[in-house]
Amino acid sequence: MHGRNRRTRVAVALAGVTATVVTALTAGAAPASATGPDGSAKPAVQTAPRTAAAAADVDYETWKRDVSAVTDEARPYLEDRIDKGSGEKMAVVLDIDNTSLETHFHPIWEYPTPPVEQTLALARYADSRGVAVYFVTARPGIIYSLTEHNLKEAGFPIAGLYVRDLPDIFDEVSKYKTAKRAEIEAKGFTIIANIGNTPTDMAGGHAEKTFKLPDYDGKLS
Repeated sequence: MHGRNRRTRVAVALAGVTATVVTALTAGAAPASATGPDGSAKPAVQTAPRTAAAAADVDYETWKRDVSAVTDEARPYLEDRIDKGSGEKMAVVLDIDNTSLETHFHPIWEYPTPPVEQTLALARYADSRGVAVYFVTARPGIIYSLTEHNLKEAGFPIAGLYVRDLPDIFDEVSKYKTAKRAEIEAKGFTIIANIGNTPTDMAGGHAEKTFKLPDYDGKLS
């Protein structure tokens, strides 16, 4: 029994390392097109890899207050929109890292990662009103099961979870996430809110309203 528990802890740690390495390799990749049609520079939407120095600049309590400032706006919007959408097939889409789970503030061996309580409250409210809660993340498919288990342990309702398969790893994150929101719409859902913390979460449309949590210019992935 002790050997089995030890193997489980090792597997969790290795999966976390895999996710960290993949994120580091892909998060700083430049978009496919760096210039506009007129040759002018286009701002990159990918975030740079997080460094130890950058991580130290982010204060946990400040982050929580800044998250609340956004979710406090999202709650009344959801209440009003859901009330007006009687009979509609509605969904909300959530990012995971530093949107739904406090990934930045907990080392990989602290599993499961605690939830972002403000986002959890929104997800539970939406679910209680019959709104489907979907997750679209840049995490690789190799840790799908661990991610799903973590979300369930944190108390999130899950209508669907999208992770990146191998072909998606080599594409722009914003393009991948946009395509997944389009897939959700193709199921007949109206995405009434899309909540994330990076520009790649927000780009591409396919949501009535977006709410961006703080990433402090890429210091939080």
